[in-house]
Amino acid sequence: MIGVTDGTGAAGSGPGRPGSVEWVLPAEPGAVRVVRSQVREALERWGLAALGDMTVLLVSELVTNALRHASGPIGVRMYACRERAAGGPVLLVEVSDPLTDPPRERVASPEDESGRGLQLVARSALRWGARAGATGKTVWFELALPG
Repeated sequence: MIGVTDGTGAAGSGPGRPGSVEWVLPAEPGAVRVVRSQVREALERWGLAALGDMTVLLVSELVTNALRHASGPIGVRMYACRERAAGGPVLLVEVSDPLTDPPRERVASPEDESGRGLQLVARSALRWGARAGATGKTVWFELALPG
């Protein structure tokens, strides 16, 4: 059901130290629940449980958008950047899908049951954006690492 590449055995990472993880999720509604659990487990393993709620919320929004608008597998990649050229250390999360259309923020009315996901990402993350890929797009966000 889920393909996982866990880079926690790579140099500079390991139990209690941030590394990188990647998941490939099927385009099924249960993917959101699965990725929430996987993200939380990885953050706890890296000693970053304090970022759990916000990261899980934002990943849920982006994976839900991918499920709603695209078909095919959804990729999720998460890694910690302790040293960044412009600014402090961050957690970078990327969600990829096969749809080439860029995401669009929209203004939801108070009665709308959806349409707030990208606004939530934009207001909660340090930075966010999207980039085109060879076979779709990747939407990403950064959160500040504690400390």
